[in-house]
Amino acid sequence: MTISDAPPQTDLVGRATGLVEVIRKHATWQEENRVLHEEVLQGLTDAGIMKMRVPVRYGGYESDVRTITSVISELARGDGAVGWTVSTWTMGSWLAGLFPDEVQDEIFSDPSVRLCGGVTASGVATPTDGGVILNGRWHFVSGAPHSQWDTLSVMLATADGGMEPATIVVPMSDLTIVDDWHTAGLRATGSVTTIAQDVFVPQARVLPMLPLMMHGQHLSKLNADAVTWKLPFVAHATAVTSSSAVGMAKAAREAFFEKLPTRKIAYTGYEQQSEAPITHLQVAEAAVKLDEAEFHVRRAAERLDTKGMRGEQWTLEERAVGKMDAAMACLRAKESVDVLNTASGGSSIYSDQPMQRIERDIQALNLNGVLHPNTVSETYGRVLCGLEPNTHLI
Repeated sequence: MTISDAPPQTDLVGRATGLVEVIRKHATWQEENRVLHEEVLQGLTDAGIMKMRVPVRYGGYESDVRTITSVISELARGDGAVGWTVSTWTMGSWLAGLFPDEVQDEIFSDPSVRLCGGVTASGVATPTDGGVILNGRWHFVSGAPHSQWDTLSVMLATADGGMEPATIVVPMSDLTIVDDWHTAGLRATGSVTTIAQDVFVPQARVLPMLPLMMHGQHLSKLNADAVTWKLPFVAHATAVTSSSAVGMAKAAREAFFEKLPTRKIAYTGYEQQSEAPITHLQVAEAAVKLDEAEFHVRRAAERLDTKGMRGEQWTLEERAVGKMDAAMACLRAKESVDVLNTASGGSSIYSDQPMQRIERDIQALNLNGVLHPNTVSETYGRVLCGLEPNTHLI
């Protein structure tokens, strides 16, 4: 298979759109059970969604970032938790593509493989003969219950007694899962805790974070010239994950307008909410904020695709503004949902109404540390002022 054999953007996005109703059918079940439904998982697999960041030599698509963000936005339109979980699996596959080719041969023996992970270095890897001994506890591991591999951020002990950040890929069978994901939002992501206790990891599955994965470098020979793996990790990851916020805002808009024809404004003379000037102002404000959210994701994706194709190096400011685009997409999408949620009236708080779930999910998304608007704004401002960013996640 070659890149030209991969489905075009419209095809993959169309496949995602075709899954929306199936996803919505199971949204309540997914939230109650705190994992994705098997029919949804099968639909994602059959549609080839899990192959977007898999090398073409294994039957993957190596889709561009614009395609990936559009696909995830559509999935999140069905259920924000599905969009978020797929975005983390997509980045897991991309991370696997940075590892030595023999490691990829093992991981991608199934091109629809699911890799979860996170960016918080919550474990320690101690060198030993042939590899490292891994110990740690990682929280917020989205998609872990349905994953075959986990990409873990760790601190790697060095020969001089210091520590350096690294990413390690481990089979889920080597880890313990703690079912502690009891939350107000994004419940269906199954973002449980994983634990490693004295786990031996071969050296080939250890990837130094600096300077490799943060600067579009890797240990793979066969992916060395692939555009897909010439991207800086953080700008790439934040663009992909923030696209789920856009889908959530679109879902809120659909839910609002579906109820609008039969909704009145209680305790007023308005028998039709659509006739009230306040409604006109609210829907206009929500629409503009959604447009702004889409703009930020689109700009971030286009920047990644363009610079990747050209093989250009990234300046610190470009990295900071890429992360800022993602954070502002999340914030503007949340603001759009907030407006429509406020306008939806008391009946929208019933558990069978999607608006209340969308509101909780997008609130949870905006609390993610890497996408948190306040934190990212400070980082961007520091860079603009000529200071160090105060984080290695940039």
